[in-house]
Amino acid sequence: MELPMAAVLSSSRLYRSNEVSTGEWNNEHDKQPKAKDEIRLESMMDPLFTCSIDDGHPSDMKTAELLQKHDLSGTFFVPIRNCEGDEVLSDEKIRELGRRFEIGSHTYDHRYLKKVDIWQAYHQINDGKKYLEDVLGKQVNGFCYPGGRYRKRDVELVHACGFTYARTTMNLCFDAGNRPYEMPTTVQFYPHDRAVYLRNFAGSGNWLRRANGLQLAIQNGDWMRRMYAMFDHAARTGGTFHLWGHSKQFDELDAWKQLDAFFAHVACQIATQNRLTNEELAARSLWTPESARVAKPA
Repeated sequence: MELPMAAVLSSSRLYRSNEVSTGEWNNEHDKQPKAKDEIRLESMMDPLFTCSIDDGHPSDMKTAELLQKHDLSGTFFVPIRNCEGDEVLSDEKIRELGRRFEIGSHTYDHRYLKKVDIWQAYHQINDGKKYLEDVLGKQVNGFCYPGGRYRKRDVELVHACGFTYARTTMNLCFDAGNRPYEMPTTVQFYPHDRAVYLRNFAGSGNWLRRANGLQLAIQNGDWMRRMYAMFDHAARTGGTFHLWGHSKQFDELDAWKQLDAFFAHVACQIATQNRLTNEELAARSLWTPESARVAKPA
């Protein structure tokens, strides 16, 4: 498939711009049936939970088991190959995972888009999407930028290739953001040093709405205490908690018990209808086109 000329011209102009940062979102009458808008408003005030797992490592199957154990939803961003040499899920495993969770694209070869030219970026974005759609037999709407490294032209390419949203690695957010192709996250399930959060905060902008997240990350030196503190803040304030990570790292850290216990804590506080895939979170946000909205499975 050839890259549409309009997309090439548009992306070429944007390519000359600066790079995007790694993430640059008991009264009586109460007994009466409620209008749809009223139900939607109440739902929007409740805390939301979503989880996204990157890189398509075979250990994703174990993460999926834990999510399913606690009746939580999530999205797995899968490359077809990994240029860094890591194992990736087979087509059969991708299909198996796709029967239970959303599958999103993570380029074809897990390439950092800011390091390749516009034509390579296009093929990485477009070919990864098409391959997954052939494997799954359905449309793939979500994309995640490998390493959170991308340029403005890549945002345009993701849009031009037919994705409806894209996720970044901007953290410390308790909402889904307001840019459909730059969805932020709350925290990575990993024992980062405080300095990592300071760098991400400084380099990714949106400082005012991320200040609470930074404060919680800095105050809690123990990484699991940090996870719980940030989630509890989202639950208490009716925000969005977007957890992300890499199953390979869960293996390396031997953190499966911690992840299991954390998912149990989440499940106790998040209503079933508010346990979302990334695509469903996008559909709850005002910037998602009506044609791209998805219904929560029964």
